[in-house]
Amino acid sequence: MGSGEWGIRTQLSPLPTPHSPLPTANMLFRLTEVTKAYGAQEVLRGVTFQFNPGEHVGLVGRNGAGKTTILRLITGAETPDNGEIERLRGLRYGVLAQHVDFRGDQTLIEAALAVFEKLRALETKMRELEHAMTEVTGDELDRVMHEYSDAQHEYEREGGFSYHARAEAVLLGLGFTKDEFGKRAESLSGGEKNRLGLARLLLLEPDILLLDEPTNHLDVEAVEWLEEFLSNYKSAYLIISHDRFFLDHTVNRVLDLENGRIESYKGNYSAYLEQKEERREQQQRAYEQQQELIARTEDFIRRNLAGQKTKQAKSRRNLLERMERLESASNLETANFKLKPTGRTGDQVLVLDKLAIGFPAKTLASDLSLLLRRGERLGIIGGNGTGKTTLLRTILGEHRPLDGDLRWGTGVNTGYYDQRLLTVDERNTVIEELRSVASSVVTDGELRGFLGRFLFSGDDVFKPVSALSGGEKGRLALAKLIYSRVNVLLLDEPTNHLDIASCEALEDALNEFDGTIITVSHDRYFLDRIATQILFFGEKGVEYFDGGYSEFYDAHHRALAEKQAREAEALSAERAKRAAATAKPKAAKKPKQKQPAAAEIEAEIHAIESELGELSALLSTEEIARDKDRLFELSEKYQTLSDKLAELYSSWEAALAAEEEALAAGKN
Repeated sequence: MGSGEWGIRTQLSPLPTPHSPLPTANMLFRLTEVTKAYGAQEVLRGVTFQFNPGEHVGLVGRNGAGKTTILRLITGAETPDNGEIERLRGLRYGVLAQHVDFRGDQTLIEAALAVFEKLRALETKMRELEHAMTEVTGDELDRVMHEYSDAQHEYEREGGFSYHARAEAVLLGLGFTKDEFGKRAESLSGGEKNRLGLARLLLLEPDILLLDEPTNHLDVEAVEWLEEFLSNYKSAYLIISHDRFFLDHTVNRVLDLENGRIESYKGNYSAYLEQKEERREQQQRAYEQQQELIARTEDFIRRNLAGQKTKQAKSRRNLLERMERLESASNLETANFKLKPTGRTGDQVLVLDKLAIGFPAKTLASDLSLLLRRGERLGIIGGNGTGKTTLLRTILGEHRPLDGDLRWGTGVNTGYYDQRLLTVDERNTVIEELRSVASSVVTDGELRGFLGRFLFSGDDVFKPVSALSGGEKGRLALAKLIYSRVNVLLLDEPTNHLDIASCEALEDALNEFDGTIITVSHDRYFLDRIATQILFFGEKGVEYFDGGYSEFYDAHHRALAEKQAREAEALSAERAKRAAATAKPKAAKKPKQKQPAAAEIEAEIHAIESELGELSALLSTEEIARDKDRLFELSEKYQTLSDKLAELYSSWEAALAAEEEALAAGKN
């Protein structure tokens, strides 16, 4: 049932639901009392929700809760056991799976442009008509020119003059470079194929996007670009994501799938958390009140069933039997990462002095200098391959520094969480793996109790590590690290394999940890809750920021916006300077000489063609391709000028014909 079974698809017509009413025009689809089970496991029970045009929705829930099943039901890849699914007639949706593949000899840019089938067909038609114009005359030429004019207008209306630039902008925004545009799509890595699949889907612009973990293979800059793109996206989308910071910046409604049912919350992820906590408190109060009522009623029944009030006791017993029992809001099983007290280090935990890291053939980062004190939490972020994990391994002594120095303080005892999960031995069982870091006097009962906090209950503790899922191995690795009572934690992507509930439990525990933390993470919500300093690996080196992630995010984007404004102002000033330098000095006024209308129009045509050439060159630059607002502004200007050019050509042809008629009349 994983999303790898299905790829990018667009449903051009709805899948009919027998005997169901047609959805109303103000909705895209609706699920009503939908149930779904796989064997004895009931995944969905009575799910009901409606999805409207333009909504930006996040779907959250624990791993295995049924989120991907919801997507498959929406697309028709699965059918419900009970309930109804209604879809708007003609609904177009695009689906992004977590694993995408390409075949054939298409290049990366060709694969992206392939979604514009209609425009490319129009281009072919226009080329054929242009060739035909050179070979026909008379009425046939008029017919071909009229057909060409219609095709050109349709091409402009559908965005033909800007779709190449749009495709390049999306590819660049998702982290590809122009040098990679010629690579064969089939030869791309798995992560690159997923990014290309996402690019195609964004360019396709269906009625609704269905995105399953769209940030999985993106670095921080690409994720931020995608956030900006989606926040301005006019059509609807439904996102499954563990990236809570991403959800905070892209959705205005959250669907929470829990215990087979869906609850809807207005607002972004942070608003959802607040509302959910309020509902939990209300649910818990209602549960406790019902439990008190049940206890009083059962006591009354026991005391009176055989006495004078037998009839009342039986009536109350019937009432209890018919009562729908409420669930406790606190009975959901979540990981408990409570950390044990640690030994105390000196005030200075780690000193980096002009450190250079990398490999003999390639330096990844240099001139790294910082002082990390006891109790501080350093968050390390940046693009893939920039040196984040290499820094951790250099600090741990697994790599030699290329230059500079690093020094640990006194009393430091480090523990390392490896995102590759190499710290767990697959030959052991779960309980044996935890015992490897425990004292010999610790009983199996204590170890089992501790593992229970990490959701390993019952016979789960005797499972071989090799049989665990990625999320289970991640929880086991964290259990080992936390049980070992180190005072400096080095964490490499600790939330990668955890669901949201486990992430939140880990964050709560780390905030109670009395030691020092150094963590590499792409999870910005996690960093926002944990980090007190940020080390950013960017294109221009490593930047240190004293503050949390949100403060860094605001400062970084403010600086970027100011830089873009300065560059735009400088570019505008340079153009004005060039225009002034090339402008012809005003000549002394002379009696106006009437010029032929066709010549005036021809001069204007040349001016517009020149301006279109400049715009085309500008649209193909990487700077404009990365600036979505500027790209759309220039694309609209290009289309406006193209429309005007087409009108001028028609006027020019009419003027030429009039002048030829006047010349012929003069000769006669």
